[in-house]
Amino acid sequence: MNCIIQEVTDRIIERSKVSRASYLAKIDKARRQGPHRGALSCGNLAHGFAACGKDDKADLRSMTKANIAIVSSYNDMLSAHQPYETYPQILKQAIADVGSVAQFAGGVPAMCDGVTQGNPGMELSLMSRDNIAMGAAIGLSHNMFDGALMLGICDKIVPGLLLGGLSFGHLPTVFVPAGPMPSGLPNKEKARVRQEFAQGKVGRDALLEAESQSYHSAGTCTFYGTANSNQLVVEVMGLHLPGSSFVNPGTELRDELTKAAARQVTRLTDLTDNYMPIGHIVDAKAMVNGLVALLATGGSTNHTMHLVAVARAAGLIVNWDDFADLSNATPLITRIYPNGSADINHFTAAGGMSLLFKQLLDKGLLHNDVNTICGFGLERYTQEPKLKDGELVWEDGVPESYDKDVLADINQPFKPDGGLSVLGGNLGRAVIKTSALREPICKIKAPAVVFDDQYALDAAFQAGDLDKDCIVVVRFQGPAAIGMPELHRLTPPLGVLQDKGFKVALVTDGRMSGASGKVPAAIHLTPEAFKGGLIGKVNSGDIVEIDTQTGALTLHVSDEELAKREQATLDLTDSHQGMGRELFAGMRSTLTGAEEGACSLFVEQDNLDQGHL
Repeated sequence: MNCIIQEVTDRIIERSKVSRASYLAKIDKARRQGPHRGALSCGNLAHGFAACGKDDKADLRSMTKANIAIVSSYNDMLSAHQPYETYPQILKQAIADVGSVAQFAGGVPAMCDGVTQGNPGMELSLMSRDNIAMGAAIGLSHNMFDGALMLGICDKIVPGLLLGGLSFGHLPTVFVPAGPMPSGLPNKEKARVRQEFAQGKVGRDALLEAESQSYHSAGTCTFYGTANSNQLVVEVMGLHLPGSSFVNPGTELRDELTKAAARQVTRLTDLTDNYMPIGHIVDAKAMVNGLVALLATGGSTNHTMHLVAVARAAGLIVNWDDFADLSNATPLITRIYPNGSADINHFTAAGGMSLLFKQLLDKGLLHNDVNTICGFGLERYTQEPKLKDGELVWEDGVPESYDKDVLADINQPFKPDGGLSVLGGNLGRAVIKTSALREPICKIKAPAVVFDDQYALDAAFQAGDLDKDCIVVVRFQGPAAIGMPELHRLTPPLGVLQDKGFKVALVTDGRMSGASGKVPAAIHLTPEAFKGGLIGKVNSGDIVEIDTQTGALTLHVSDEELAKREQATLDLTDSHQGMGRELFAGMRSTLTGAEEGACSLFVEQDNLDQGHL
């Protein structure tokens, strides 16, 4: 193993001793209690299988056959989740064919940041993750089940399902992807049209046509944002079937992988000799593997929050220092938009997941002594699925990349370190996605231009007030303030300024996530303005410095001057009312900071672990 990666793993294990032991004790107790359908009253059990067919009722009465829960994020408004419409029947039939039973345990919401971008609904986006976790837990709480199949793809859905699934860590759990849409309009062309629209050079018709050609069919968006980062990380953590993450929907191979996932979960239940629950798969080594793969591919910065929360759900404590040190040890070996011009289908064609696994394993960057849904170790994941005479088989992946502009040789990486840096200074701590930047190192020191919401920037841009070297500061966007919406509406105007030759950057307590691109963006700043962070004392004209080489994020104003300044305040009533936002007031008030996962789920557990209750 790479010595830095081993060191980070060891310190996660050490700092998590108490919380991990508590988690393992909890899931062991749940295992020993077992599915309660055997102890249910006749009325309870009758309710549990009332809608089942005659044969399934007999099987569930007998207690000798596995009952698998299906939890799905299906809706037909979102392209990524539309393919799940037919999955329950496919899964049920595949499970019936091997002598077990499946029931649809529950649905969870799936919202799309691409639809809500720049609109009030975006302020529910991050909080929807915890809502999804609770929804999945409610579905499983009937305790009729021996295992679970989780159907989810996009930004908050997979982390939410992981959180919910890990709360039932005694259950074997397999994640079932649906795959990306085929490639459409090249991402570089889409970005060009967006910038031209921001400059007023093309109208809305041209912009809508470009967007429609890019997002054009069922399946996940093809750029390497949070959705595809989710799929890659979950596979590297051993919760997908090998090579199943990026097979296009509507293909015969996709259907056969779906059936195989259903069969696989039945092999892992406590009714077999191969019991393997999700809580024994997601350990410190699996978490580090997921982080390494994310960094090696320049994946979504959303995971600096999601994976912290997921780790906590498994009794593990991960922080941004772990991300930073792993990034320093992990070479960047993919270029997928927004880190390049290729999309996720090009990555698959170049060698895909099997080659990624092989290279990371060969370099000692992944722990191989881990549990997966396919057994012990990651060798199976260096293979890729194929259909031979209609039969699903796995064969060794390609030995080297077919396109080294997309998937590099790990000995000749695009960068010697990963795609993420952690910044710190008197302004607080933030993360910056460096994999897409034009220069490998970002150093910028410029006057601040301060906004208290993202919409005010548009007017300043149109007025020409930003035609200068500057660091744009957008505050009151954090979790506790308004739920931490993504701020990608800022990317096109800032990109235009950059193309004009101005040195520009962004500092915010909000999110930019998986689509963070060429504009340097110090995001997820904590502490946030709403909770008294120093960003609330920045004035326009103050000098701010970002330096990814030293890790500095500095406000160059004297302590004496800062002591005289009042903390900025903002009436957020309009962001707390309407579009359902008032229903989330309680959750918003309990959200932790970005580095703690921006999570509302573990406040009581954290207090218990620390002896406060």
